[in-house]
Amino acid sequence: MWKYGFMDLHYLDNSATTAVCRSAAEKALYMMTENFGNPSSLHKFGINAELCIEDAREAIADALSVQPKSIIFTSGGTEANNTVLFGAAEALKRRGSRIIVSAVEHSSVYESAKRLGEMGYDIQYAPVDSDGVIDLEQLDNLLTDKTILVSVMAVNNETGSIQPTERIAKRIKRRSPDAVFHVDAVQAFCKMPLKPQKWGVDFMTVSAHKIHAPKGVGALYIRDGARLIPLLYGGEQQKKIRPGTESAPLIAAFGEAVKEADIAKNNAYIRELNDYAMTKLTAIDGVSINSPASALPYIINISVEGIRSETMLHHLEQSGVYVSSSSACAKGKRSYVLAAMGLSDDRIDSSIRISFSKYNAKEDIDALIEGLRSGIATLQKVRS
Repeated sequence: MWKYGFMDLHYLDNSATTAVCRSAAEKALYMMTENFGNPSSLHKFGINAELCIEDAREAIADALSVQPKSIIFTSGGTEANNTVLFGAAEALKRRGSRIIVSAVEHSSVYESAKRLGEMGYDIQYAPVDSDGVIDLEQLDNLLTDKTILVSVMAVNNETGSIQPTERIAKRIKRRSPDAVFHVDAVQAFCKMPLKPQKWGVDFMTVSAHKIHAPKGVGALYIRDGARLIPLLYGGEQQKKIRPGTESAPLIAAFGEAVKEADIAKNNAYIRELNDYAMTKLTAIDGVSINSPASALPYIINISVEGIRSETMLHHLEQSGVYVSSSSACAKGKRSYVLAAMGLSDDRIDSSIRISFSKYNAKEDIDALIEGLRSGIATLQKVRS
């Protein structure tokens, strides 16, 4: 098992955040201590910093099969998602007011949509099936000539459900040709192939700290010609869409993590871990699997009968096993994602998310299984 810095632990909460890989950490340190110039400065220190930013931009663009000029850096996925929802809504409001998001979006999209509704926009939530996958027929019914924006995540952060992004894009262009399509790909980036330009996606959000780069930086793909009203003002950086001095250390580190990512190799390894975990989990009485069979293998959502999520989570932590009860951004609130999938209150209240990275090993899963078994044996006795 890989050692997470200072202690021996079984970290299975990688959808919340990941350990920074050594190459990214070293790059950030180099940028902070040696190549520390302001990338907008015209002297050599500024130019050298800007070159590192452009190198990272190229790496991210290459990972998305797009041109570097289409990539804008942000402070993370939340800012990128807010930029699209508020910026596109403002830019396109003369065409109509309907905005469609799926019922299982990350809170940074879900709450933004809620706020836009309070501002007078017509917000519609596209339902999902029991696998957490958007119902395409019902999406069709929501698409009209007044639709200006559709936002659907590529991979759900709680269950790993994969949305049919390319098929959704085609339906939007056929039924609402003036609408723009945004994809939150934070949980999908560097874990599955993404081709926004080829698929007909107008905006795509990615984040650094889910792929072994530091927190505090993300990126937004913007299709050439797609309109946005910026959220921030005050500088000429990044085409004035996201002004302000770029965080060169974080951006450069992001680029290093992207370069190190090997989708095919990592997916094969994660699939092996997922299969191993599923075999062990399904053998435990009282454990139900909430993630669909088609989910991205990096995430498994389970429920433990009769034991609340927070109670089991803290029991596992005592054994050095770290998981989460839902999205980290929800801070323990009840999962509306699982509710949208039609799960019972008991299943929702006892749900746990297990999420892997390339640094995990089978012994992490063994520790998880041992912790679950002991938790079921002791915590259910306490309840009875």
